Amino acid sequence: MTSRVNKAVIPAAGLGTRFLPATKAMPKEMLPVVDKPAIQYVVEEAVNAGMTDILMITGRNKRSLEDHFDRVPFIEQTLEAKGDHEKLAAVRRPSELGDIHYLRQGDPKGLGHAVLRAKLHVGKEPFAVLLGDDLIDERDVLLQTMIEVQEKTGGSVIALIEVDPDQISAYGCADISAIDGEDYVRVSELVEKPAIDEAPSNLAVIGRYVLHPRVFDVLETTGPGRGGEIQLTDALQTLASAEGEGSGVYGVVFRGRRYDTGDKLSYIKAVVTLASEREDLGPDLQDWLKSFTQNLNG
Repeated sequence: MTSRVNKAVIPAAGLGTRFLPATKAMPKEMLPVVDKPAIQYVVEEAVNAGMTDILMITGRNKRSLEDHFDRVPFIEQTLEAKGDHEKLAAVRRPSELGDIHYLRQGDPKGLGHAVLRAKLHVGKEPFAVLLGDDLIDERDVLLQTMIEVQEKTGGSVIALIEVDPDQISAYGCADISAIDGEDYVRVSELVEKPAIDEAPSNLAVIGRYVLHPRVFDVLETTGPGRGGEIQLTDALQTLASAEGEGSGVYGVVFRGRRYDTGDKLSYIKAVVTLASEREDLGPDLQDWLKSFTQNLNG
């Protein structure tokens, strides 16, 4: 097994039912966040962390994902003829990010099953898993830190954030212990979407993982869990209490900028936040928002 993380897996087979009817004919991952689809932010994050071998786990009606990361000669020729080099560069960028592969999940049996489908592509290397609902600001370093922790510990690493206790039932939840002299923690227990009074902490698991390939062996014997699906959380719980190579689960508590696009309200907040910080849109948008909110208060 090599130690450097070179491959990223992006599960993208979900139906996007929370965004119907917008996702009736368009994948949720292609919903625009300002002027780029959400999936492009995720791929760019992986590439910025040094991974250019990317596998997307897709499903039916997801062909537009492949089209987005492909060349579009007619549009490129049209923009080049017009001398619109800025838009031309933006159109070409997705196809130049890295080697992107696609594999269908088949049966929708949960996140754990989607990750297991990547076994042959990943092989016996540590790898990253990035979920499209969470966008991490490019100014914050998370994935690189997680890779460093994985290389140091030899186990698997998850990203954690602190949430209000009354929100923890919407997430996987981790019970942790500090490690002297380290800025990461050891995970002793993982619970998928616990009831508020049963949660071991207010540390929620978000959609970034750097996993030891031993997780595939565990997933192959992991039965359906919460919701009748094969849960990645359950497999990581097994690794957290296991011994030997690839055992142990560690957490990086992230306190940077994260944009949740998993539901309608959080998606709108993400779009507004990112747009308001852009040089080309921010000043005018911020002025409009001030006026808009004042009228609301009035």
